[in-house]
Order: sequence, then structure tokens, then C-alpha cells
Amino acid sequence: MVTKIRRKIIVEGDENKEHLGLVHIITGDGKGKTTAAIGLAVRALGSNLRIYMIQFLKSGTTGELFTIQKYLPGMNIIQFGVDAVRERQQKLDEFTDKGSKFTFNPDEEEREAALMGFEHAKKIINSKEYDLVILDEINVVLDKGLIPINEVLELIKNHGNVEMVFTGRDAPKEIIDAADYVNVVQKVKNPWDKGIKARKGIEF
Repeated sequence: MVTKIRRKIIVEGDENKEHLGLVHIITGDGKGKTTAAIGLAVRALGSNLRIYMIQFLKSGTTGELFTIQKYLPGMNIIQFGVDAVRERQQKLDEFTDKGSKFTFNPDEEEREAALMGFEHAKKIINSKEYDLVILDEINVVLDKGLIPINEVLELIKNHGNVEMVFTGRDAPKEIIDAADYVNVVQKVKNPWDKGIKARKGIEF
């Protein structure tokens, strides 16, 4: 229910970057978790915050990868899907569209890449060079047991003033309990259920 406002309300905001450091969880079976995280990043860029996004389990030329690399110089993005680790990310001037096929590798093949991604995430967070770090699909990585949940919980406890965003469905209860924001994106309808393929620019 929308709050009815009958008198002027002034809410004082906080511009002190020292007060950053909360943890966001965006989970659920609906579409839009990564999209929401990127939306938050765009807002943060508008306030001159420094952004780093690490994508677990993802490889290939998605729309956000190209946009961030080409148009958002204040934001860095790197993929740690096993295929991205094998090929390592292309430089922007080598960017090519590889078409509209997606590969979901067996979990065990993704384990080493996920561990590498998490080690990279710890390094980035502990560097204190970034204000907002997005760990895209880390909830899925944790649900699959590809990285130790106790190490992620330790990172949550000791991440200082870095705002962190964890995306992906099936966020473990321990992570939800440790977070400050928890949003669940719930699927009500999805065209995939009718056999409509993922559309470029909308789903990828």
C-alpha cells in the first residue's frame, strides 16, 4: 500500500562515503537480478563511486559486458565463467558478437573458475580501491557448493566500507541472515515458459 503524504516530509540523506559497507542480496527465480545490480551501479557512478563487477559462471559477449567496457569508464567488469577464464576476456577493440548461444557447463568444470573468481573478489574488496563491488551469480555458486560459504561469510564480516551486492537465485540462508538488504525477485510469468527464446538486448 502506498503511503499517503499529507504534509511535506524532508528526509536527510548521508553523503559520507565512510558510511558505505552494507551488503545487498538480490535473489529469487524471477528475471532482473543482474539488471537491478547494474542499475544500482549506474546510480553509484552518478555520485562518483568506483564500481567493480565480477560475474561468476558467465562467459561471452552479453550486452552489459560491452556497455560497461565501452561506455562506463568508472566501472570495471570481469567474467569468471570457465570459458571466460580459458579465453580470458577480450579487449574492447577485439570485441566480437559470438551469436545467441549459451553454454551451461557441468558444475564440477566451473569449480576452479569460481574459486579463482572469489580469490579475485577478495583481492578487489581488500584493496579498498572500489566503493561498490557486485558479485554476480555468487548465490548460485554458493548453492552449488563451488566455493566455501564460511569464507564468504568471513568476507562479509570484514569488508570494511565496500558496499557489496550478491546476485543470483537460491541465496543460502546464512548469506541472507548476514546481509543488510534482501530483495527477492519472484517470477509470476516468463515468456520462456511459452517457448520464446532469450532475446538479445532484453535477456542478454
